Amino acid sequence: MPSTEIGVPIYSFMRRLNALKKRHDSRIPIMDPTKLHLRSSSRPNLFARTNFKNSSKSRCWLPLAALLAFAFLFSYILVFTTNFRSSLKRRYGIVIDGGSTGTRLHVFRYRVEGGYGVFDLGEEELASMKVNPGLSAYAEDPDGAGESLVELLEYAKTRVPRDQWGVTEIRLMATAGLRVLELDVQNRILESCRWVLRSSGFKFRDEWASVITGSDEGTYAWVAANYALGTLGSDPLETTGIIELGGASAQVTFVSNEPIPPEFSRTVKFGNTTYSLYSHSFLHLGQNAAHDSLREALSKGEFNSAKTLRNGLSVDPCTPTGFSHTSESEAPSPSVMVVERNRYNISSFHSKGNFSECRSVALMLLQKGKEKCTDMNCRVGSIFTPKLRGKFLATENFFYTSKFFGVGPRAFLSDLVVAGQEFCGEDWVKLKKRYKLLDEEDLARYCFSSAYIVALLHDSLGIGLEDKGITAASEVQNIAVDWALGAFILVQSTAAAAIETEPKKQWDWIAEMQGYEMPKKLSIIGVSIMLLFIAWLVSSKWRKPQLKTIYDLEKGRYIVTRVSKC
Repeated sequence: MPSTEIGVPIYSFMRRLNALKKRHDSRIPIMDPTKLHLRSSSRPNLFARTNFKNSSKSRCWLPLAALLAFAFLFSYILVFTTNFRSSLKRRYGIVIDGGSTGTRLHVFRYRVEGGYGVFDLGEEELASMKVNPGLSAYAEDPDGAGESLVELLEYAKTRVPRDQWGVTEIRLMATAGLRVLELDVQNRILESCRWVLRSSGFKFRDEWASVITGSDEGTYAWVAANYALGTLGSDPLETTGIIELGGASAQVTFVSNEPIPPEFSRTVKFGNTTYSLYSHSFLHLGQNAAHDSLREALSKGEFNSAKTLRNGLSVDPCTPTGFSHTSESEAPSPSVMVVERNRYNISSFHSKGNFSECRSVALMLLQKGKEKCTDMNCRVGSIFTPKLRGKFLATENFFYTSKFFGVGPRAFLSDLVVAGQEFCGEDWVKLKKRYKLLDEEDLARYCFSSAYIVALLHDSLGIGLEDKGITAASEVQNIAVDWALGAFILVQSTAAAAIETEPKKQWDWIAEMQGYEMPKKLSIIGVSIMLLFIAWLVSSKWRKPQLKTIYDLEKGRYIVTRVSKC
């Protein structure tokens, strides 16, 4: 009995223990310790459960987005670097034309491609400014010549970016206005200009301020014309010659197939083509200088066709009838013939306009000294001039005169004869009423200019009155035909080859970026920062760790572990 009594309590105790164990086990999920389990959580924290179905999809586009961001950034920098290096090759040049009637500054822009200068010659890229009078007007005050350049230099600084000033070459080239002055006066004027140019902020050397020869002037004009026409670099026989009529001199330049004496020969090399040119400047035969010389000759009675009245006044057939020569303004141009000043009395003329007589005395002036000619080809005075061949451009005063009379531009000589005859024979009072806006002195000279042009081009150089191969023009393809442009092209084409072959350091463009234009500099910096931020944002999201929660049976608790993306 005792054993039975003891067994009952033990049995009852074991039943309760098993019941408690079952209730406890029902609360714990049955787990396989080798399997991982996620703990769900609605809290958006670092330990939140990850949806592996969506995560697996995001694995595809996240690295792709990062790759595209970096690729776009790299491409942008690559393109910018290429454009930037190209922009570093964009340069400027300044040429100051010290002409007889004024001083004109030209600002040119160009870039270097393949060892050649490519010149930007559109209206927006070209800039020029002129001041009066010319440098030759400072013959009595040479030290004041430099001051006349100050206004021009200030203008140039508004056209050239500040960071380009130190590498922009500036050259002063004086022409016939200074060539007629004594050498000592020339040097004093040039030294005054050099002093100002040295402190201009632009790149300058003393030898870059000089008086160029008339042949150089003609050669430069020929280069400018053929560059504008697109024939520079082509067959020499396809090029176009040029005849300039300036204030103090006239230039004739063209490719001739005749033997040329060395003193008249010029060689121009552009690209792979070499040109042998005839080029000569006829000093004192520019329009203004010739007019002054004609007046002097008439006053001395040198030309038989110049009749003398009883009261001692010489007849001037090159001025419309009725024009008064007593005006103080009617004097030799000080900027053209300084050394010729006051050689004759301007009140000793009686105006009686006659185109044919004016043309005749103009021809006498052009052929003066022909008896000294030692060659059959002396078409102007005693100067050798081969037969003109090919097409020609007639520029400067040829163009201005033809424009005034409304003739041309092609075969303009025959029309100019008719227009000149009508103008010279007209009464001065009627002409003033018809052309009220023109200066009287300039208006009166058109009789002479029309006759002088016909005498020079037709009677002397042999160009036919109906010849369509000559065109009066001041520009070609919207590009001004100016000798200063030709000088710039030749000088910078040589420099461009040196620039292109100059060795560049690998990171030179970074150093030069310091002077780059601020808007573009900010653009590259801003875009770079933006793309780098996007790339960092995408990559940081991809780098965000994937965490899983598992139950550790040994420790009897949940633990968080990092799961590899691979």
